[in-house]
Amino acid sequence: MKKIYFTLLFALVALNTMSQSAQNVLETARKANNYFMAKYADPTIPTMVKKVRPSNLWTRGIYYEGLMALYDIDKNERYTEYTDKWAYFHNWSPRNGIKTTDADDECCGQTYVARYFQTGSKDIAKISAIKENLDHQIATGKTNYWTWIDAIQMAMPLYAQIYKVTGDRKYIDYAMNSYRWTRNECGGGLLNKKTGFWWRDKDFVPPYKEQDGHDCYWSRGNGWVYAALVRVMSQLDKNDKYYKELKKDFIIMSKAFASCQRKDGLWNVSMVSPATFGGKELTGTSLFLYGISWGIRNGILKANVYRQICDKAWTALEKDCVHEDGFLGYVQGTGKEPKDSQPVSYTSVPDFEDFGTGCFLLGASEYYKLIRHK
Repeated sequence: MKKIYFTLLFALVALNTMSQSAQNVLETARKANNYFMAKYADPTIPTMVKKVRPSNLWTRGIYYEGLMALYDIDKNERYTEYTDKWAYFHNWSPRNGIKTTDADDECCGQTYVARYFQTGSKDIAKISAIKENLDHQIATGKTNYWTWIDAIQMAMPLYAQIYKVTGDRKYIDYAMNSYRWTRNECGGGLLNKKTGFWWRDKDFVPPYKEQDGHDCYWSRGNGWVYAALVRVMSQLDKNDKYYKELKKDFIIMSKAFASCQRKDGLWNVSMVSPATFGGKELTGTSLFLYGISWGIRNGILKANVYRQICDKAWTALEKDCVHEDGFLGYVQGTGKEPKDSQPVSYTSVPDFEDFGTGCFLLGASEYYKLIRHK
């Protein structure tokens, strides 16, 4: 009887500890988001980094992806009011109009479709401009627009979402053909199939090397692709042939990323070349946390191998990056390679704060689900 009592007591303590830990993750995510929403209280105001840009540019689109992930675990109507004010201001349209073929312009559409799903609305106005934009791009007959790996995250999930809305396979077919072109043909193929790492664009494939002789694998760039696979597979049935195809890439990427996590739990800006602009970095780390947590929850990655990677990553993000007021340190600003926007430090302010917060919220929200429900 005594043995049963202590067993139950231990189980209750463990459950309570897990619950407190999940609550802590949520509170930290709220703190980071509250900082951002307070600083950028009016979401319609253009960004003014070197020049004026409308607030539906890609950096803000990434923030809203993170905010929607936070809303999924924290049903605060303040988040949706903030989102809808932004979306209505931009007429639920891509940046630069429906004839754009730039993935960066289309990124905002992922949040428009997310709101369409969340509200259960039949208000086609929320997605009509986005659908028209994708139809226009498909009609060009070209699948070679995604010449940089960031584009996979900016646009590919949007095609999967519209496929989910319409049931029309042409959207997911086009997305997969575009993905394969970037993966296998652009610059000779931007995925190193032997290692599982991605080169950012054709300028970084061999013979390009970092100063220490290693290949250049940029943390956030690899994180963009990883997040995109999560967001696309989430829209597909597990028996779908495309799910199975992407799952194979997801697994080899997971192994690659796990192999180069820093001892402190973060990832370097330059993933396999820390001597050349290495150092702690939040956005790549957050995207890896997002993907690995999702992979464990969906039975793709083994918890006994990958859970500790997530735990280390979150501990480091919370301890080393999150300021008391919610400001996020170690965020590399915009760029395309490890040397850009340096130095990256605890107190450095990136040129754009929005996408860093979005990446952090994606990682925090998915990690919350992992520890809350496992």
